[in-house]
Amino acid sequence: METQPQLDLAPAPARPLGAVLRDIASLAKPRITLMVVLTAAGGIWLAPEALAPATAILMLATTAAVVAAANSLNCWLERDSDRLMRRTMERPLPDRRLAPNVALVMGIGLGLVSVPVLALLVNPLTGLLGAIALISYVAVYTPMKRISSASLLVGAVPGALPPLMGWTAATNSLDAPGLALFAILFLWQVPHFLAIAIYRQNEYERAGLVTLPTTQGLDAAKRQSVVYTGALVASSVLLFTYQVAGWLYLVSALVLGLGMLVVALQGLRAEAGPKWARKLFVASLVYLTGLFLVLPLDAALR
Repeated sequence: METQPQLDLAPAPARPLGAVLRDIASLAKPRITLMVVLTAAGGIWLAPEALAPATAILMLATTAAVVAAANSLNCWLERDSDRLMRRTMERPLPDRRLAPNVALVMGIGLGLVSVPVLALLVNPLTGLLGAIALISYVAVYTPMKRISSASLLVGAVPGALPPLMGWTAATNSLDAPGLALFAILFLWQVPHFLAIAIYRQNEYERAGLVTLPTTQGLDAAKRQSVVYTGALVASSVLLFTYQVAGWLYLVSALVLGLGMLVVALQGLRAEAGPKWARKLFVASLVYLTGLFLVLPLDAALR
């Protein structure tokens, strides 16, 4: 007589508190948040008006909270598609280590606190930019990723706002140098994320996310990488033109930018594919890291 398999009705073992807290913290995507805070600090540093240390710390902390809110809500909205991508399938929500409502509550709570604090304790303009960054990322960019490859440009807006927010926190005004900082971050994101879209194209398609390599083809994505990288190199000169940065910055920005442009141009070869895209991705990280390391050094030397 065939025996029936016994069901295991024992409750799942409780997870260590430390592991749960790490998963909750990961909803904020700490590495992305840290990079954003550094760019916001760069905006404060470059501004002509000095910001009181306490206000600067408050601004950076609340900016981090805005970014954490956006990332948490993004995790909540994309938890199903994240299960279909290798680079995201082990995040807490797709891996079911956390309940989805944890990310929802965290995102809403951080957003409701951080934006008013920016507006009331820093200045209204910076608070408005923070609200635009949060809303455009969550309510426009995230759902648009399933509809149009133009979401890349929409998503680049909130990604480029933090250095401008740092500038406005100190100046309480929208000035040309602050907008130049915005332009640099905006233009940098296009080749950076096109590189990701190329070498992870199959994953994005499986998850139902629309990217430029899928809609317009690999060659179009390669050309766009070159165009935007060239525009990035040109826009980086503006900080020197507006006398926000000096010669050390100018030389460094041109060397870094031309190095990234050479890598982008290599993509125009017919055989260039995912391996080249990974190389461009790394080059873009080297560029941005180098640029924001040399800016304070340049200012200190001047």
